[in-house]
Amino acid sequence: MNFEKGEILYFDKPLRWTSFDLVNKARNIIRYQLGVKKLKIGHAGTLDPLATGVMIVCTGKCTKQIDTFQYQTKEYVATLQLGSTTPSFDLETEVDGVYPTEHITEELLKETLSKFIGEIKQVPPVYSAVKINGKRAYQYARKGEEVEIKPKTLVIDEIELLSFADNVATIRVVCSKGTYIRALARDIGLELNSGAHLIALKRTRIGDVKVDDCVSIEKFESMIQAIKDDYIISNDNNNK
Repeated sequence: MNFEKGEILYFDKPLRWTSFDLVNKARNIIRYQLGVKKLKIGHAGTLDPLATGVMIVCTGKCTKQIDTFQYQTKEYVATLQLGSTTPSFDLETEVDGVYPTEHITEELLKETLSKFIGEIKQVPPVYSAVKINGKRAYQYARKGEEVEIKPKTLVIDEIELLSFADNVATIRVVCSKGTYIRALARDIGLELNSGAHLIALKRTRIGDVKVDDCVSIEKFESMIQAIKDDYIISNDNNNK
């Protein structure tokens, strides 16, 4: 194992951490525990703070593989609250609208989900990192400024209803790069002639990397502490 030359790490991102938080924590663990002075490190695909699950982090020369991972198919398990909306399409903001749900049945929900399979056009959320005139969309949104965000073409390979009760639906989605599951929740709500927003999200797979292959940041720190002495000695010998 040599983080300076390049390693590929699989993490299960904690709830409420930004993607940068996770990368920064991993960097600090490697640098301070192993005495690494400089470390090139980056992640292959952002997750919102309110999402958990698979994050691939690359170091050293392996950062050249980031684009490859980013373009791989991703799988999510998402929980939607039907009948209400929020400006951010998730729990980051308060509910701003409540809509009828009496007409929504499991049959209607399954039929609606099937309409999103294949190539679709999706308008990213205003609370997102999409760049508009050099600024992130969320910078406009948090100031109450309205901006036009152009739709993007993406592909939904699979969408499956896992459970539905009390106007809460849990779905599994397999999709292409650039898919906003929050925006998908919004669009599902609209298609149902109601509303919807995301109340939980877990990325369960990127390519062949599943969440079961990932470690928590706490587990990673323990692993690094366990190899600390051997790592430093090995690297000292390699540098002689």
